[in-house]
Amino acid sequence: MIDKFHYEQQDDSVEHHHLTPLIDEASIKIAVEKLAKQIVSEYADRPLTVLGVLTGSIILLSDLIRKLDIPVRVGLIQASSYRGKTTTSGELKINSEMLIGIKGRDILLVDDIFDTGKTLQGVMQHIQKQSPFSVRSAVLLWKEGQSQVDIEPDYHCFHIPNKFVVGYGLDFNDEYRHLPYIAELNEGK
Repeated sequence: MIDKFHYEQQDDSVEHHHLTPLIDEASIKIAVEKLAKQIVSEYADRPLTVLGVLTGSIILLSDLIRKLDIPVRVGLIQASSYRGKTTTSGELKINSEMLIGIKGRDILLVDDIFDTGKTLQGVMQHIQKQSPFSVRSAVLLWKEGQSQVDIEPDYHCFHIPNKFVVGYGLDFNDEYRHLPYIAELNEGK
């Protein structure tokens, strides 16, 4: 079990944060295994191209693809609209320099969190321009009541309340991605 703890950043910013655990490591592992089984059952008869949305998806992507016992190609696409605790800057930046060929292929986009949905929608629209056979999406977290788009993730592991969370790939100012669990970030001493 994870206890609440205090975290001090290692740089000179002197910011102090408290992390309140929401989802422990064991629960994440079980959920990712279930997600993989669901994906395998739906793509068992055809190859799948899995695209991780950088940088938040890196841990989920790594854990998920190792559980998929079907032919898988892996690629990356960079998209961001977050800065600090701001939900979105309103401007989505997509860098597809690392994108592998996807024309005519089944694509599964993997991202860390579905919040407003603008990132997922923007990346899906960008991918659709490359003429894939199909595009579906999988996220670790689906934040309740925040969607501002007409799409939803095809797969998700957890619904969470409207809180700013870190860990398992999610960050605050490039900190906390390494945590093996999901925690709410609270400022203060």
